[in-house]
Amino acid sequence: MTNLQFAENGLLPVVIQDALTERVLMLAYMNEEALQRTISTGQTWFYSRSRRELWHKGATSGHFQQVKRIAYDCDGDALLLWVEQIGNACHTGAASCFYRTLFGDESVGTANFLAELEQIIALRKQTKPLGSYTAKLFEQGLDRILKKIGEEAGEVIIAAKNQERSELIYESSDLLFHLLVLLAEKNVSLAEVLRELAGRHRPLAAGQA
Repeated sequence: MTNLQFAENGLLPVVIQDALTERVLMLAYMNEEALQRTISTGQTWFYSRSRRELWHKGATSGHFQQVKRIAYDCDGDALLLWVEQIGNACHTGAASCFYRTLFGDESVGTANFLAELEQIIALRKQTKPLGSYTAKLFEQGLDRILKKIGEEAGEVIIAAKNQERSELIYESSDLLFHLLVLLAEKNVSLAEVLRELAGRHRPLAAGQA
């Protein structure tokens, strides 16, 4: 703790980032005790400035954060945590607290869009709004979803064989969307798939394959 510079109020700002998607999830504050508990338990603990007490992220919601790495900045007055997020990070139910745009193009950061799309699909599954194509897929059931994946996979193959780049992009988008619908139908999260993929990739990067 000797390299850290806590503010006069005894707090450090903490940026929480998803370890897999690298999406910024939230900003919170820690005092020394919260940081020590975070390190000892492997889950995030913060200090609430409004309630003036420690709080364990996920204790009431079940949306825990498993800490993978903790770094601090060049001045030692801010922390960056990489976590495995269980559920959603924001108390509003959003995947990230930073879901509103003040300025700029919302298409920036498209790598995070799959996580956002996953959340939209989950909402369609839960609320089933009238006129929603996604909701209709869930209502029609697993066999219909599987049929769509088969159809879209075939379209991807045809586009690739025809060497039509724009068509390949279009059909690949359809295939990815329907795959996310299938994952939601079977209650499998995108994070679980990414963890599996990361587990396969890291040995290759280390030259172990």
